[in-house]
Amino acid sequence: MCGIVGYVGKRNAVPVLVEGLHRLEYRGYDSAGLAVVHRGRLQITKTAGRVQDLRDKLREGVRSSVGIGHTRWATHGEPNEVNAHPHTDSSGRIAVVHNGIIENAEQLRDQLQADGVRLVTDTDTEALAHMIAAEAAQDGALEDAVRRVLRRVEGAYGLVVLDVRRPDQLVVARNGSPIVLGLGENEMFVASDVAALVRYTRQVIYLDDGEVATIRAADYQTGMTSRTPTTVEAETGDYELGPYADFMNKEIHEQPDALRRVLRGRLDDRFATARLGGINLDARQLRGIRQVKFLGCGSAYYAGQMGALLVEELARIPADAEPASEFRYRSPVVDPDTLYVAVSQSGETIDTLMAVQELKRKGGQVIGAVNVVGSAIGRECGSGVFLHAGPEVAVASTKALTNMAATFALLGLLIGRVRDLSAAGGQRIVAGLRALPEQVSRILADEEAIAAAAHRFAGAEHMFYIGRVRGWPVAREGAQKLKEISYVHAEAYQAGELKHGPLALIDGSMPSVVIVPSDDLVAKNISTIEQIRARGGRVIAVTSAGLPEDLADAVIRVPRAEPELEPILLNVPLQTLAYHMAAKLGRDIDKPRNLAKSVTVE
Repeated sequence: MCGIVGYVGKRNAVPVLVEGLHRLEYRGYDSAGLAVVHRGRLQITKTAGRVQDLRDKLREGVRSSVGIGHTRWATHGEPNEVNAHPHTDSSGRIAVVHNGIIENAEQLRDQLQADGVRLVTDTDTEALAHMIAAEAAQDGALEDAVRRVLRRVEGAYGLVVLDVRRPDQLVVARNGSPIVLGLGENEMFVASDVAALVRYTRQVIYLDDGEVATIRAADYQTGMTSRTPTTVEAETGDYELGPYADFMNKEIHEQPDALRRVLRGRLDDRFATARLGGINLDARQLRGIRQVKFLGCGSAYYAGQMGALLVEELARIPADAEPASEFRYRSPVVDPDTLYVAVSQSGETIDTLMAVQELKRKGGQVIGAVNVVGSAIGRECGSGVFLHAGPEVAVASTKALTNMAATFALLGLLIGRVRDLSAAGGQRIVAGLRALPEQVSRILADEEAIAAAAHRFAGAEHMFYIGRVRGWPVAREGAQKLKEISYVHAEAYQAGELKHGPLALIDGSMPSVVIVPSDDLVAKNISTIEQIRARGGRVIAVTSAGLPEDLADAVIRVPRAEPELEPILLNVPLQTLAYHMAAKLGRDIDKPRNLAKSVTVE
């Protein structure tokens, strides 16, 4: 959630830090700050506003070859300038930036105050600065001082420490919150996300949990004897808006290319199946799977619901999805014949990571489906599928969700073909998957019509999203999109449940978005629309079924596809509808209030 940037080298650290923080704004934050060593003293600049406000507050002429920066999403203490990072000790020797939550912070703060230390913030992080300063006063390596402090710390952290007496180095540490090192030529970078680094380097090293490292301009030292750098696929342009007003709109329009990437090399025409070598399961092991369960949070969970339907239809084995945030708290029964799929765009979602660790403790078989190489969930799982969506900046997931659903179709096809899915059936799905990118392009070509419908209904304070079977997870994801970026209250219901209670809320002020795939339930979905309209409710029908124009107040059409794959297409106009409603309402679309892109705290 929060963002970390650090630099040590020969160039001026200040613009590097500010640019890095700007690149991390998409993660969600409420304050920002940076610390550099200038003329032998710490120079701290903080603000309760945006990175641009921080830029405006910086003193002219401040130059430094080392520094750290941070964007904070408040957990301990209100979002104000005092609680903003970096935090320092009383003497101004040590500065710290920190992502995560220190669970025993109160005990640590109480001990410090009992020892006469005056705390000036409400944060858990300030305690670390004072504790590290006390240890560093004993001389020896700064890294050793940090290690001694971390032995007393419980909780999650991504940590960078700056010592004014050692301006040639930074010490970094990770436990449950991502930290990545960027390797330059006679310069080193550190960040919580590669987005802050790609302008300067594409060679990175991901720290493992429990690892502490020291970086200097010319080298780095970690707890591992040797590390092979990873080359980041992202380019600087991936984090630029180009001709688009918002990253969300840009990423909606990138979906055809994202789908081509996730399918490339994974469709096997000869055997009418999929190639997913990363899951490391042969045909015998695939046949041994008796159930598939998807674990994710938010949109990843809804993508998992789509995946569960795909697996059941294609492989004819039970499949389900569950919120990862609930999984480990209910003492789950872990079946060794169940394949668990941990789903996360960032690969760092703490709830999903903890669910993976719980599964591994219980001997579960788990693979990852992530969009970031080297991410914690990918490393913890050890095997899985890379989503190839490309960097996703907007908080609301669009292209990553679409690629999740396409990936799960590949998984369902793969398992199905070693079971009872015929070659002809496999060829039909292969052809259907190959057609998806062009079909999404056709939907996006009709953006103006979707925008017109969005503007027509933008005055609504509440909306229903209604779906049946394949349309149900699509409705849930559509309602999620509308809520998170427009702040319009939206609820999703299964169509058959409408008359069991929710129908009481239908009137002229409560529009309903009804999802109508071209399956054998079209007549029942038409009946649902008629029930709503009979009670004065307005309807937006999103359909591939060729419904008449006068059946609903607005009809948004998508191309007809293979029935199992239609949910992937039906998602796209709901993303566009939510986007244009939010734009009409003047919302900050890429950075919705109270939310963050990568949720790394509970």
